[in-house]
Amino acid sequence: MQPDPMSLEVNIPDVLAEVTAAFFRYEDALVNNKVEVLDEIFWNHPTTLRYGATENLHSYQEICEFRASRPSQGLMRTLSNTRITTYGRDFAVANTEFKRPPGDKIGRQSQTWMRTPEGWRVVSAHVSIMIEPK
Repeated sequence: MQPDPMSLEVNIPDVLAEVTAAFFRYEDALVNNKVEVLDEIFWNHPTTLRYGATENLHSYQEICEFRASRPSQGLMRTLSNTRITTYGRDFAVANTEFKRPPGDKIGRQSQTWMRTPEGWRVVSAHVSIMIEPK
């Protein structure tokens, strides 16, 4: 029997704090090119995927290969409108916008997080870029 979605607690404070910490750990690893941490944060499973601004990665293995070959320059960015929402104790989504200097583009990032025996892991991610509206 499926749980009733309306019975799920949204943003349980301790769960929200855990996912928020995991999200900012990911952000630190991303801008500082800590590849081993980035690999750890994604769920090691063939169904894990990441749609990037220029690439579609359809497994944990493809994500790791991409990270290993990605240039380590120009990774700094400024986040805005970050929203993290937890549903129950084991599922969350994180969305944020970002800008990299210089430029008139806004990046958008969405992540689906799941609690695993190893801790919180990203099971799906999507990054897109758009021209900043005037």
